[in-house]
Amino acid sequence: MALPFFHLPFIDNTETLITLDEETSKHVVSVLRMQRGEQLHLTDGKGNLLTAEITDDHKRMCVVRVTGKQFINRSPRQVAIAISLLKNGSRFEWFIEKAAELGISDIIPLLCERTEKLHFRFERKVNIIISAMLQSGQVWKTTLHEPKTLDAAFSHAQYGQKFIAHCSDESKTALSRISDASVSSQIIFIGPEGDFTKEEIELARQHQCIPVSLGDTRLRSETAGIVAAAILKSF
Repeated sequence: MALPFFHLPFIDNTETLITLDEETSKHVVSVLRMQRGEQLHLTDGKGNLLTAEITDDHKRMCVVRVTGKQFINRSPRQVAIAISLLKNGSRFEWFIEKAAELGISDIIPLLCERTEKLHFRFERKVNIIISAMLQSGQVWKTTLHEPKTLDAAFSHAQYGQKFIAHCSDESKTALSRISDASVSSQIIFIGPEGDFTKEEIELARQHQCIPVSLGDTRLRSETAGIVAAAILKSF
């Protein structure tokens, strides 16, 4: 049976005994009913992975002894999703969770012309990403960026391939046909519920974004983001 994963904000490789914080201790001891002698994994989301054994199963200050250490290199191929914030915040959080489970390297929330301006609860979303990382057994945490205007996102998007998915009636290539697995970094831009404007699509062309299709049906923004993530991560 696979060992459960837990998060440590910082890993000191010289430590052999670690006292888990109260929230993690409660999850280990009270929720999972783990006891002294059982093992678990700890990661900082930066490639470090510890194997540890419970030495004190206190429900508020669980203590573990490190029995193994390793560093896992990040995939050389990075995939980023730049996606508009959504009117329904729970849908955006669903997207973040699933994208993190798929191992997307970066999520860039966009402020487009048709984006509904809402309060962005950054720390809450980072916690969702951490939970998704642990649930999927990964040791690299998806980086969540602060919301950016579309122009700023284009200007800072230094990727080997750049795509834009939109619903405008014009020639587009299926993403699955044009994605190049030999390219080390890729980013795709996904618009808001009302789609990108013509001016935004033209701006994307000026920044060498390739117009792509994600299928034959019109998808919600968050669904489009997950479909794009799955396609790009499958190569």
